Parts: sequence; structure tokens; C-alpha cells
Amino acid sequence: MKIHLTAVHFDADQKLVDYIDKKTSKLSQFFDRITDAQVSLKLENSGQVRDKIVELKLMVPGDILVAKETSKTFEAATDAVVDNMKRQLSKHKERLQNKAHSAKTSST
Repeated sequence: MKIHLTAVHFDADQKLVDYIDKKTSKLSQFFDRITDAQVSLKLENSGQVRDKIVELKLMVPGDILVAKETSKTFEAATDAVVDNMKRQLSKHKERLQNKAHSAKTSST
């Protein structure tokens, strides 16, 4: 899986990039056919608090899964977006298995 990281209007430090790479690459344990991952880091200027937004897009065969989380730190937002994506991946995998199972039973 290739991981593409984009920081919008700022430069992400290497420690943050490494953290996101490490967390995102663990998603392949849940679904081994992920081809690409796109991570976007953004700063949201709402009032005094500058919230951190992490958006994750995973390209899987025949589909694109998207998750977006906001938090006070990029690390917390990354943890939340990866947890969200784990749930999406397991649902996606389940749907694929159900489709394969129903195709197998209807052909016999």
C-alpha cells in the first residue's frame, strides 16, 4: 500500500509523518487489498481554537473508503480516523464475503 500525505497550508514535521505512516500502514492487517492511501492534514480556524483535521481515503478494488476526524492534535485525529477506517474496512470485507457467498450459493 502506498501512503500519500498532504499537509494543507503548513509543513508537517517528520515525527508526525512517521506517526501517520505507522498508524495507516497497520490498516493492511484488516484488509490486505488496499492499493493506495491518501491522508490530508488541515488546520481549521474556527474562533480561537485551531482544530486539526485528518482525512483518510483508502483505495480498495472497486471502491474508495473515506473517513474524516477532527481533534485538538493531529495524533488524536489520526487515531480516531484509523479506528473509523478499521470499522469501515471490516464492513467492506464482510460485504465482499457475503457477495461471494451468495454468488457461490446461487450458482450451485
